Amino acid sequence: MLRRRLSSAPLIASLLIATYAGAGAGERQALLELFTSQGCSSCPAADKLLGELAGDPSLVAVSVPIDYWDYLGWKDTLASPAHSARQRAYARVRDDRQVYTPQIVVNGEMQVLGSDRVAIERAIAQTNRNAATMSLPVLLSVGEGILTVKVGPGENKHLGGEVWLCPLARTVKVAVGRGENGGRTLTYYNVVRRWLKLGDFSGTGPSWTVPISEVEADGIDGAAVIVQDGVREKPGIVLGAAIAPIGPRMSEIR
Repeated sequence: MLRRRLSSAPLIASLLIATYAGAGAGERQALLELFTSQGCSSCPAADKLLGELAGDPSLVAVSVPIDYWDYLGWKDTLASPAHSARQRAYARVRDDRQVYTPQIVVNGEMQVLGSDRVAIERAIAQTNRNAATMSLPVLLSVGEGILTVKVGPGENKHLGGEVWLCPLARTVKVAVGRGENGGRTLTYYNVVRRWLKLGDFSGTGPSWTVPISEVEADGIDGAAVIVQDGVREKPGIVLGAAIAPIGPRMSEIR
């Protein structure tokens, strides 16, 4: 989600630089975080559904693989302790002790079964009753070897939170050797590989630039930006989000 630069050859420039709009003007309705595991037999249906939801331009849908089922006989090849910690932090904030897979957290506020499309749609509608949810415009620009992130300001000048950049692997196939999904080849979509805090948002419309070379690793070919109320240990509602591909398949995802 990049801004185009002025150029004497605008057609060429448009091929090199792409801008992806995030929250604001009704463009984005929800950030969906699917907490999933290769060792969970109930997860493949949710993983498939997330892949379908990822094609909806009104959604930012990401997979967040957890590691707490690794002891069951298969170590998840995409999991991170940071993902498990994030899921537990959400449960503490909600005060419901609901930590399981497959679980989708909608807009940082509600949790539902990750394979239940109707429940996900209901949660999106319910969380959007809060005027602050997904209210900040977020632009993520990709071009000329640089990621550029611009946030806000929105209509509510008092909103504030943390700004996170999540490098993504947009499609990952995994042959699971053991455990509940042993012998299956599973496909994961928009897999979060790292969490990079860009800074804090205080309502003034900041911007950041990150060389793509600093995030390209582990099959990274996409990125998401999340602006979220609260802090890492106590995550709140999502104020804005955007997603963009990186690399040669830029036209395949919104």
